[in-house]
Amino acid sequence: MSSTVLPIAYPLDDFYAQAGRVLPPIELVEGDAVPEPYKSLLVHQDDMTPTLEKFHRQRIHLEVLSRQQRDDFYFREVVLLLDKTDKPVEFGAIKINLALFPLAARKEILEERRPLGTLLADYVITHTSRPKAFLRIQSDDFINASLKLDRSHWLYGRRNTLWDAQQRPLAEIIEILPPG
Repeated sequence: MSSTVLPIAYPLDDFYAQAGRVLPPIELVEGDAVPEPYKSLLVHQDDMTPTLEKFHRQRIHLEVLSRQQRDDFYFREVVLLLDKTDKPVEFGAIKINLALFPLAARKEILEERRPLGTLLADYVITHTSRPKAFLRIQSDDFINASLKLDRSHWLYGRRNTLWDAQQRPLAEIIEILPPG
């Protein structure tokens, strides 16, 4: 069983390939075609963590499903969960350039407790968020288990890059939201 490399799905495609899983169907969609509430949550240039915290009116924490470090690059597959209920509010895959973070922030990233968006705010790290693509994804067994879904759904997400003040990529992210 092999997985297809799909640039719009990076770094999720990398995790799937390494695990021997086949990527689920993923389609590009225009931002204007993303239905609500996904559109309000995805089609913007803000960080996802504060956007989701505002929408759900509570703080979010992180559950790491898998991780890997390659030199200064730290990769992880995650689920973001609401603090009070542990309800999953995002499934994602991220590649973080640790070399571009202050030592204290780098240490916290590797401690895997708080989402990157929270750390960027807490450490006042100047950055911009620039989504490259909006996606429609048919959830597979792995995504269903991660988001606690009982069956396959068409989900929406985005491929995003966070850039530092010198226009270097801090992180490349796939962010997928559970059904409405």
